[in-house]
Amino acid sequence: MSTERTEGSCRNSNIPGNNQRQQPLSRYESQKRRDSNFFGLYLKNQTPQVPLSQCNYNHVLYFLRSLDQFGKTKVHRLGCMFYGPLEPLALCTCLLRQAWSSLDSLIGRLQAAYEENGGSPATNPFANGAIRVYLREVSECHARARGIPYKKSNQSKGSD
Repeated sequence: MSTERTEGSCRNSNIPGNNQRQQPLSRYESQKRRDSNFFGLYLKNQTPQVPLSQCNYNHVLYFLRSLDQFGKTKVHRLGCMFYGPLEPLALCTCLLRQAWSSLDSLIGRLQAAYEENGGSPATNPFANGAIRVYLREVSECHARARGIPYKKSNQSKGSD
């Protein structure tokens, strides 16, 4: 009888998850999975639903714009009295938007997830040039609103 238990336990130890614990996902992998699921939910909620295989850069741009509703970065309008200062002294009615760095990181994770799940780099909607243009515009908008003009740094050439 004890032989049967040993055999049974040996068979059960080959079943994934019984005796072997899976490594927990890294923070990056967890974020990538969460972001991919969130984008998938966004596509699913479109009317009509959009399968990921038919998703294009326009869907990605609309998704990025829709994220502004969860933004925490105050971007002052041109006519706002706080347009330009780094730290406004009072509250204003300007909108909150997603930070450029958050959007850039999100696109990087979605681009990687797309390709890891069998998507071709040539058809990756997250790698489209229009996405980079949008991200650059967001960065410039945020910089102008703080009074800091957007300038591409030339650190590779050396400093003066």
